[in-house]
Amino acid sequence: MSFCEKYFEIMDKNFPDKRYSTDELAGKFEILYNELVAFNEKVNLTAVTDIEGVIAKHFADSLLIEEYIPEGSEVIDVGCGGGFPTLPLAIVRKDLEITALDSTQKKLNFVSEMAQKLSLNVSVLCARAEETARKDEYRESFDVCVARAVARLNILSELCIPLVKKGGLFISCKAAIGEEEYREAKNGTELLGAKTKNTFTPILHTVTEEQKRSIFIFEKVEHTPQKYPRQYAKITKKPL
Repeated sequence: MSFCEKYFEIMDKNFPDKRYSTDELAGKFEILYNELVAFNEKVNLTAVTDIEGVIAKHFADSLLIEEYIPEGSEVIDVGCGGGFPTLPLAIVRKDLEITALDSTQKKLNFVSEMAQKLSLNVSVLCARAEETARKDEYRESFDVCVARAVARLNILSELCIPLVKKGGLFISCKAAIGEEEYREAKNGTELLGAKTKNTFTPILHTVTEEQKRSIFIFEKVEHTPQKYPRQYAKITKKPL
């Protein structure tokens, strides 16, 4: 079975409205897949390299949060790694302006190369999230902050919420354990100026199995106190 056939099969399972099932998108994701596998031989971006795994666990999984991002948003992806969810989001949403933030330049090199090759509205920033959020040019300047599988939510919230402007959103995509993390992080998110807007538990369909996901959407309702974020060692030693 060709890449495109696998792509349509997996996308249609996850998104029955077929909003991503076009030849144009399939072609772009095929380019991304081929480049990812080739680059991964030089720099470790992912342990998942088979076609079915990449389409389901990187492409489709990244797109589970897409419908919750308002049109025309300035987005920052904290801990983007090899470009997920940045690259899939940028491929399907030309209206978004996405900053891919990571502390590893080698991974950002791949994101930057793919942004150029696929003409995506993506810029890269090599820095730590907690340091970035303390800079005036980035603090509370984004409409949406997204993060996927970066850290536990009680840690992640302090890294992400200070980057979001008042009225904006912090969207976290977690695996099945996410509900436990949510309860653990709830008080901290409120201290940082955010409140829960919605929670969802979609099912990610691979070819052979179903995997539960947890999506948490927080709305920034108050400015984050200036003392946050703290230094990373303090965040991890004593989460809010």
